Amino acid sequence: MKDLSNTQFFHVETGPQIKAKDILEIVYGALKEKGYNPVNQIVGYIMSGDPTYITSHNGARSLIMKMERDELVEEMLKAYIEHHGWE
Repeated sequence: MKDLSNTQFFHVETGPQIKAKDILEIVYGALKEKGYNPVNQIVGYIMSGDPTYITSHNGARSLIMKMERDELVEEMLKAYIEHHGWE
């Protein structure tokens, strides 16, 4: 019989976390493949939080919803700053 007075520990192994950069790349490609303007659709999603701006093609919609919108904006701003050599 188990000792029920002790707390059991349960540890979940986390898999590799996908980065905002990778998510944006996949979502951009899926939107492009489906004939949408990726910039307009991603901006619509970020501004509204409405996931229907993102196609479900290639799992893009569920993928983009795994990341907070502010993290996506941060990634885009960092890329913009690096591209313009401001750092």
